[in-house]
Amino acid sequence: MVSTEHRVERHLAAIFAADVAGYSRLMEQDEVGTLRTLTAHREIIDRMIAEHGGRIANTAGDSVLAEFPSAVDAVQCAVAVQDALAQANQDTSVERRLRFRIGVHVGDVMVRSGDLLGDGVNIAARLESVAEPGGICLSEAAYGAVRKAVPLTFTDLGPQKVKNIDEPIRAFAFSQMDIASSPAQAVSQSKVLPLPDKPSIAVLPFSNLKGNTEQEHFAEGITDDIITELSRISAFLIIARNSTFTFKGTTDVQQVGQDLGVRYIVEGSVRRAGERVRVNVHLLEASTGNHIWGERYDRPLADLFEVQDDITRSIVASTQTQVVLNEGLVAERHERPDFHTWDMAKRGWREIYQLTRESLEKAREIGLAIKQHDPTSPKGPQIVATAAYHLVYMGFASDPAAMRDEALAEAREAMRLDDRDEYTQWTYGNVLMGLLGRREEAIAAYKQALEINPNFSLSYGSLGTTLAWEGRSDESIATVETAIRLNPRDPSIFFRYTALALAYFFKQDYQKARDWAQHAIARRANWWIPWVVLAASLARLNKLTEAKTALSGLLEVLPNRIISTLPFPPLGQAQIDSLREGLRMAGLPD
Repeated sequence: MVSTEHRVERHLAAIFAADVAGYSRLMEQDEVGTLRTLTAHREIIDRMIAEHGGRIANTAGDSVLAEFPSAVDAVQCAVAVQDALAQANQDTSVERRLRFRIGVHVGDVMVRSGDLLGDGVNIAARLESVAEPGGICLSEAAYGAVRKAVPLTFTDLGPQKVKNIDEPIRAFAFSQMDIASSPAQAVSQSKVLPLPDKPSIAVLPFSNLKGNTEQEHFAEGITDDIITELSRISAFLIIARNSTFTFKGTTDVQQVGQDLGVRYIVEGSVRRAGERVRVNVHLLEASTGNHIWGERYDRPLADLFEVQDDITRSIVASTQTQVVLNEGLVAERHERPDFHTWDMAKRGWREIYQLTRESLEKAREIGLAIKQHDPTSPKGPQIVATAAYHLVYMGFASDPAAMRDEALAEAREAMRLDDRDEYTQWTYGNVLMGLLGRREEAIAAYKQALEINPNFSLSYGSLGTTLAWEGRSDESIATVETAIRLNPRDPSIFFRYTALALAYFFKQDYQKARDWAQHAIARRANWWIPWVVLAASLARLNKLTEAKTALSGLLEVLPNRIISTLPFPPLGQAQIDSLREGLRMAGLPD
């Protein structure tokens, strides 16, 4: 007979897994202080779990595992925990904060002696590792259970390959917008964005009516193309896809309009069945939710690109910018890509947007596959070059020299195939700027991308970064603020915050440089450049103890580095020397 003590029970539960990001580093720097803070934070977490009807099952060191009777309770608890901890951390410097990552999954669990066991627990723990510090990551099962019940916007991260789980897990992320006190609140705080003096539009992700994951990227690809075509019209202000995609599943158009500062909302749905596609699209006035225009298209799949052009023309006409039509400025698609090429390219960009080593390597493989399938398309070399550039620039490449050469060769090939594509010009500019230090040529490429697409936030962002490295701080700040206005919820916004940190540092405003570096680190703690700016700024402010702590954060991202081995991009020597001197003052050896 099995004893009660060892009896195993099974049931369905919402599993909540949390642990501290960078806990080992924090303990190494200040064991007593870290344990004291952990105890205070655990009191907050334990109280929140109890208040939301949860039960703490397992704890070990800095980790917490709990179960809830519903996914809504678990997610609401996770949000409450992160809000409470953010407030508790307000008076602590960013490099000393204990920031929890939380994963939530709904699945079958085993309970033995009060402990939770099983694959459901493992999935929640792996999702927690995917979450950003201070963020929350949900499985598809958890997201499906809460998306209509919880008024939050999650970013679809796509399938994630995680340790000890055979099948990829589709993940949805939520992170705090910890920028309320920033110097550029007017451009980065969505609730106070003013309406521009020209028609402004946000295109929300089209719904996938078929419901399966495989077709999700198809609906996203159509949305992406409509955004791109509208963006090429200079008479409009179009919000970038990375920001609008954070509102996936949202039905409150008035809130979206307020958060993004736009006058019009486009929403729609897609259903693909065999070789036919049905697209429903509506144009709404954001402030009232009133319907302005709507249409249903039921066409052969081969006509997909004509449908997208029809939608673009109808939106232009319906927003009454007839001057655009009269002057012939409506962007006409100058190519009809092979559908398989289009499909693979959308998958490739989806991987690039995640900006992890694994996703960039996967994007590069997709780009190579496009090249093999369709050597005449610029999409293949464009994606390979973009992935290779980011692998080098973000410090992920095992052979940076070889990857740099590949990025340049592929960028040149994309330019040869189609130099009227804004993504090609942007990628070429990135390679010239970040890998070769050819700043003036890079600036020309970015400006050419903006001539093609005046709403292209990525090019504004990269141009602003280049201007910062040139020492043109005021121009840099204005340009980056434009990028943030066009894409206020960009998952890669840490690049924009880094550019602002650099611009203020080179302007010798070390207080603001420190603030923006902290914002960048809060968004992406494993991105090394803001750690450099933070340490150098603190040293210039004569806060040497805090500067040494920031150096510890830098060396956790890039272990065993000294000043001479840091992989600075080949840009403004005077600016790099200024950062190096700050690092020297902070105590990093040459």
